[in-house]
Amino acid sequence: MSDLYTVIKRPLITEKGTVLNEQGKYVFEVARDANKIDIARAAELLFKVKVVDVHTSAIQPKKKRVGTRIGSTQKSKKAVLTLGEGESIDIYGA
Repeated sequence: MSDLYTVIKRPLITEKGTVLNEQGKYVFEVARDANKIDIARAAELLFKVKVVDVHTSAIQPKKKRVGTRIGSTQKSKKAVLTLGEGESIDIYGA
């Protein structure tokens, strides 16, 4: 992957992700074809932190219905980044 912003798309702010933030873990939506090495490298360059571990998970599409039409959400991939001791990412932009 060449562009850092295409590897890490956006942070996923959920209740579970907020609990993980207190443990030094951050959840991001990433490109489906990105591997763990690309994700760790992109996070280190974008946020200037040391990434210790990366866990990835493929999110399957869900069926959705609008009126009489049936469709589905897009497939996606998320990554949980574990940072080094004392490191943090300001995902809320405060």
